[in-house]
Amino acid sequence: MMPDTSSPNTRGPRRLLSRIRDLMAVHEDAQKRLDRLTDIIAAETGSDVCSIYLVQPSGALELSATHGLNPGAVHAVRLRAGEGLVGVVARKARPFAVEDAPAHPNFAYKPETGEEPYKSFVGVPILRGGRLVGVLTAQTASMWLTTEEEIETLQTVAMLLAEIVASGELVRAEGFSGLEVRLSKPERLQGLALSSGVVRGVAVKQEPHVVSARLVADDANAEEARLNEAVARLRRSVDQLLVSGRVPMGTPSREVLETYRMFAHDRGWLSRLGEAIRAGLTAEAAVERVRNEHRARLMKTRDTHFQERLHDLEDLANRLLRHLARPEDNRAEVLPENTVLIARSVGPAELLEYDRTRLVGVAVEEGSLTGHAAIVAKALGIPMAGRFDGMLDRVEKGDQVILDGEFGLLHVRPSEEVSRAYDERIQVLAERQRAFAHLRDAPVQTADGQPLTLSMNAGLLVEMNRLEDTGAAGVGLFRTEFQFMVADTLPRLSAQIELYRAVHEAAGDKPVVFRTLDLGGDKMTPFTPSMREPNPALGWRALRMGLDRPALIRYQLRALLRASGGRELNVLFPMISVADELARVREVLETELRLARRHGHETPDKIRVGLMVETPAVAFAPDACLELADFVSVGANDLMQYFFAADRQNSRVSDRYDAISAPALGLLKAVQKSCADHGKPVTVCGELAGRPLEACVLAGLGYRSLSMAAGSISLVRQALAGCDLSRLTPWLEAEIHKGARSGAMSLRERLLCDGKTAGIARERIDQN
Repeated sequence: MMPDTSSPNTRGPRRLLSRIRDLMAVHEDAQKRLDRLTDIIAAETGSDVCSIYLVQPSGALELSATHGLNPGAVHAVRLRAGEGLVGVVARKARPFAVEDAPAHPNFAYKPETGEEPYKSFVGVPILRGGRLVGVLTAQTASMWLTTEEEIETLQTVAMLLAEIVASGELVRAEGFSGLEVRLSKPERLQGLALSSGVVRGVAVKQEPHVVSARLVADDANAEEARLNEAVARLRRSVDQLLVSGRVPMGTPSREVLETYRMFAHDRGWLSRLGEAIRAGLTAEAAVERVRNEHRARLMKTRDTHFQERLHDLEDLANRLLRHLARPEDNRAEVLPENTVLIARSVGPAELLEYDRTRLVGVAVEEGSLTGHAAIVAKALGIPMAGRFDGMLDRVEKGDQVILDGEFGLLHVRPSEEVSRAYDERIQVLAERQRAFAHLRDAPVQTADGQPLTLSMNAGLLVEMNRLEDTGAAGVGLFRTEFQFMVADTLPRLSAQIELYRAVHEAAGDKPVVFRTLDLGGDKMTPFTPSMREPNPALGWRALRMGLDRPALIRYQLRALLRASGGRELNVLFPMISVADELARVREVLETELRLARRHGHETPDKIRVGLMVETPAVAFAPDACLELADFVSVGANDLMQYFFAADRQNSRVSDRYDAISAPALGLLKAVQKSCADHGKPVTVCGELAGRPLEACVLAGLGYRSLSMAAGSISLVRQALAGCDLSRLTPWLEAEIHKGARSGAMSLRERLLCDGKTAGIARERIDQN
């Protein structure tokens, strides 16, 4: 980027970083320091112009300091999001260089800057935590083709600049007050509820950013040696976990750690770390920089598989930083009491490894309801919420926080009024749980003495610990796909057998219903084809995938048969659309059973085949399928979604989805009657069964078996105890018969208004 023929790198990026570090030791006006910073960068890189643009709350990029452009343009020139070549850098979050900037179609001329004489342009994003803080640019008067080494130097400076800006060492002037880099006032962040519960505690950041004092390396060779030693320790620690027996075969931790071991040997990742160190960064800063680059690129993808891989790389980088930490840093990693973990994302294996006696909640910037960590959090009973945009920059280590996993809220440095309100709410919830404890072993029945069976849904071995605590009659639905979703390759037969056998042993004499793989849609794996389908929920998923790829379903059925030797095997098949699909998969099961006997394996004492009713085709005409099934599970979540043609997770159409409506209840009643006519036991599974009001309605329709998340059992038990079915059932029948002719008020509203008439004890219904 120099106007002459010499390379700017003859000056050396390490000298540039050292000069910046010396600048930070001088106490002076913030704007002067920022101006001097651009002077230093221009001098050391041989540029005619160096400018720093910082992102404003509006999203605009403001010229905040410059060497070479008109000083009067500082704080006067703002570029809209995506405007100009600076906007190109910001939009792509990647370096961008052009030899003749004015000739580029994206060039935006700002006469007040006085940049007419300058031709070449190079810009690099200033990233912190994968998020754009600003853009650093350099220009020359002559046309100059920027080299990779020069871009590398500017990226290294941008890495340092991002931490300096965010630390507040520069941004103290009034001109930067709108950036809100470090906040101390109370904040209320709205996110997405991932695992229920309400807790208050102290914030512990999973990935504290590297402080500016440790960004610049004094000795690159020594830093590279530190990195190599830390990588070696990282590899050994993963290997030790895998052979220690502490992470059993078939568990999520095992599969994820196998993936980490592969990443820890990735040459490309290690090469990028080495390059960053040779550019003048410390080992810690190199890890942070390479992680920023991965985030900026992968966060733009909508592919859920790639997003999960990003989370794996995040976890790996965190582990490596811990191995780089000084001994005193490691001692400080012991979690304080009532820790609320604050992280960009968290891996399921890492979540399982935290001290459960100290960890009370998890808040993440990313996360989804179907994410691995959310599933583990629910299994462990840890409140969790996600989608808190910009949270890491708004929460400091040691902040008092309140995490509301019911409504997806995070209160940071809460006011006294908010604290008092939540203290009362937490106390009420605790008292309610204590009141439920004595009901654990009591029979489940309604106010008029009708007995019901409440079972638990699970998908992880660790969840089986809650079977006894909840008093559940058994596991009404064990989702087997999670073991497959966290693995990069098809789980080995031995691993599947070990998991299913461990589930049986944890259940004791209580029944377990294993649902075969329900992959596809939003649940993809690395070893199944990734396709962008117009309607994934209606596409190639679950048993459809298994029948098209027989080896996949045979492999799993083989494991289930061997793991259930000497026990009863209840196997449930999802997404049946026609009776032929159930007949075909029963033939596969019989084939595997004959094979197991031929090879001398112990087989189950009894096998029961379950039909999952979740497609309207089966729900409206179930007779042919019921002839082939021993029991039935109603997958109410998907059934209602298909019935209304409305995604219940889509806020734009979720108001069209209400299972407590005359048409929906009419369908559910028809399914219950068909099962009763054929003498087939039927259970309703999923979120619908786990809501107190909906559970009472299902009981009123004739369902006597419900299966739900472990945390919902006590609430549903309480609601059913206040429900008089002798009054509710005829009330529902009358309302269903009225249908749409009953007026403007919805059936749900009428039920709540007529609670006493309908036989519902309103005080026992907790809508939350």
